[in-house]
Amino acid sequence: MPTLDLNRLMIEATQMTRSGDLQGAMAAIQSAMRGAGVAAGTGTGCEPARNGGGYASDAGEVIDVEMRDISDSTRHEPIRRDVPRSAPDQARPTVDSGFTVGHYADGGTRRDYKLYIPPAAGTRPLPLIVMLHGCTQDPDDFAAGTQMNEAGQTQDFFVLYPAQSRRANPQGCWNWFKHNHQVRGRGEPALLAGMTRQIMAKHIIDPERVYIAGLSAGGAMAAIMGEAYPDLYAAVGIHSGLASGAAADLPSALAAMKGGGTGLRGSASGVPTIVFHGDADATVHHGNGQQVISAAVGTGTTVKPERIGGGDQRAHTRHVHRAADGLVIAEYWLVHGAPHAWSGGSRLGSYTDERGPDATQEMVRFFFEHPRQPKN
Repeated sequence: MPTLDLNRLMIEATQMTRSGDLQGAMAAIQSAMRGAGVAAGTGTGCEPARNGGGYASDAGEVIDVEMRDISDSTRHEPIRRDVPRSAPDQARPTVDSGFTVGHYADGGTRRDYKLYIPPAAGTRPLPLIVMLHGCTQDPDDFAAGTQMNEAGQTQDFFVLYPAQSRRANPQGCWNWFKHNHQVRGRGEPALLAGMTRQIMAKHIIDPERVYIAGLSAGGAMAAIMGEAYPDLYAAVGIHSGLASGAAADLPSALAAMKGGGTGLRGSASGVPTIVFHGDADATVHHGNGQQVISAAVGTGTTVKPERIGGGDQRAHTRHVHRAADGLVIAEYWLVHGAPHAWSGGSRLGSYTDERGPDATQEMVRFFFEHPRQPKN
């Protein structure tokens, strides 16, 4: 299909959605994606295919457009893990560790979350990692797949999993591609920053060691958060995502996912960033990974690529970016043969690739090497 026809169909879909013709809009979206060579069921909305094959919904249903609110049918009861409690501290009360449920509200908008509280909570200021799930996922699924709670238990840090509402996006995607959710103080970035600050106020968190990471649509939103709130997040981890500013609407989102965004910001954010991306990713082209790095650190860095691995683990190339003073400011892990899934994740969760290098451990290592430098 010629590019002009693809753009025309996407424009028609947007117009039909705004007029309330959701069925017609969906048909137009699916037609556009078929013309672009995207097969239904393979995942397109910055979302991976489930382990063992495609997922049930049609491809066009995964990228949300401006749809009407629907009832939120994905509530989960809190899960309590069998994690030992920390020893009481004379100066502070003992804090129950485990996986707890909560919510954050700002005006008439609310988001639920799950919070992992490590055994050492309450004894000293600890780091916090915010984890943004991908489309169709939820905090429980994302925690199981990434095993970030297990890392928090052994390395003493909190893990916050915001839950996207199905009212805000029927597929549970963070709305990274909508212009009103891409800047500081508005939309979902404001909600996520407010939720982060609420957790920091309730618990003893080290403000210089607060980080954010995400997968797919969550990775794209993590990139936005790092650029919008460098005073809050010390470093960013992006897995199979896109750079901040890669898209501003549905047609540009599809184009960015296929080959890379064109509306990127003019200057680098300077936020330390680690990126994981598979070069066999059929959902978000791996060229977006390099764009994430460029958006974070620009071009004035020295890069040392190193190819590692093979055998039981996927081979991968690690690109280490250093500033003029020699400090590492970014890492780009290109995992060879890997699909659109969390590298080194557990089969207990969806959208994971067990054969890859351990993205969870590498992100945690990178984060702890990059505390935010307090201003004088």
